[in-house]
Amino acid sequence: MAGTDRLLTLRFLAEPADVNFGGKVHGGAVMKWIDLAGYACAAGWSGKYCITAYAGGIRFVKPIYVGNIVEVTAKVIYTGRSSMHLGIDVKAGDPKGSDRHLTTHCVLIMVAVDDEGKPTQVPEWVPTTAADIELRESAVRLMEMRKKIGAEMEAHVTL
Repeated sequence: MAGTDRLLTLRFLAEPADVNFGGKVHGGAVMKWIDLAGYACAAGWSGKYCITAYAGGIRFVKPIYVGNIVEVTAKVIYTGRSSMHLGIDVKAGDPKGSDRHLTTHCVLIMVAVDDEGKPTQVPEWVPTTAADIELRESAVRLMEMRKKIGAEMEAHVTL
């Protein structure tokens, strides 16, 4: 049911096809996993088809190796009228143990769309804990920063 589950975790093993020339999982593979988890979380929250509008602040903290168990967790941290801001954490480790370390973190913005592809309203997420209030406030601060960065990036756009 839409508006009830704001957290989703995908778990799987990193495969040989995911490796780059350096023997570690390719950043592009990690970004794909982030997008998949983000879509599943946003679609679950909104009950609608969702598209990725923004991926930012991607930090590759530690490498992921073939055979690692990978956990990609997406969590709604802010909702607008049709958008959902998601905090994404990627953790990995040896599947024979329980230790997982943070490998990647970012923020995604997903937009719910109707059958014609137009943005459509999503259920509001209201934080209830101090930690969730801080996540929401952080998302709002990031929105303001993105506006400034977007204006600055206009100088780099060529048509």
